[in-house]
Amino acid sequence: MDWNNLLFLIFPYIALITAVVVTIYRAIYRPFTFSSLSSQLLERKKLYWGSISFHWGIIIILLGHLAALLFPSTLVAWNSVPVRLYLLELSGLALAIWTLGGLLILIWRRLSDRRVQVVTTPMDGVVLALLLVSVITGIWTAAGYRFGSYWFTGIFTPYLRSLLILQPQVSLIAPLPFVIKLHVFNFFLLLIIFPFSRLVHIITYPLGYLFRPWQIVLRARKGRREPAGVLYTGGSRE
Repeated sequence: MDWNNLLFLIFPYIALITAVVVTIYRAIYRPFTFSSLSSQLLERKKLYWGSISFHWGIIIILLGHLAALLFPSTLVAWNSVPVRLYLLELSGLALAIWTLGGLLILIWRRLSDRRVQVVTTPMDGVVLALLLVSVITGIWTAAGYRFGSYWFTGIFTPYLRSLLILQPQVSLIAPLPFVIKLHVFNFFLLLIIFPFSRLVHIITYPLGYLFRPWQIVLRARKGRREPAGVLYTGGSRE
C-alpha cells in the first residue's frame, strides 16, 4: 500500500466530501445545532484570555495560508526582498506562539474547571487535541524548516490546487519530512470532523446576523404577557 496516496490523495477527498455533505445536511435538518454552545457564563477569565489569543492568532495565520494559495506570485514578489521575508517569517512564528498560548489556556480551562467539564463533550476533546497538533507542528515546521512562506507557494499551492481540479499531484508531498506531512494530514482530519463538532458554527458568523428578522420578546407579568422590547435574534417580524 502506498501511504502517500492513501493519506494525501484518497483521504483528502473523503474529508472534503464528508465536510460538505454533512454540513449541508446539518444546516437543513438540524439548523439549531449550529452553535458554539458557549460556556462563558460558567467561567469567563480564562476564556477571555485564551479565546482572544487563540482566535485572533489562528484567523490571521489562516488568512496568510489563504493568501499564499490565492496569490502565490504576490507572495513570491514580497519575499524577494530578504528583509521582508524575515519580517514575514518572524511575524508568522510569533503569531503561532501566541495562538499556542491561547489554546493551552483553553485546554487548561476545560481540564481545571468542573462546571466547564460538565458541558464538555468527547468531540470537544478531539477538536482541542487536533488543534494542538496543528499549532505545534506548524511551529515545528516554521522553526525547523525555514522560509516556509517561500517554499509553500512551490509545494502546497500547486498540491492543493491539483486536488481542487481533480488532478492530484501527490508527488509534491511525498518527499517532505514527517512533521510537515503530519501538519498537512492533521488539517484534513480537522476538515472531516468539522461538521460533527462545534467548529461548524463559524460558517454562520457574522453574516447571518445581518439578514435575520426582528423578534418580539414578551415577558410574563401577573399572568399577562406584555411587550418587553425588540431583540434581534431571529423569528417573525409580526
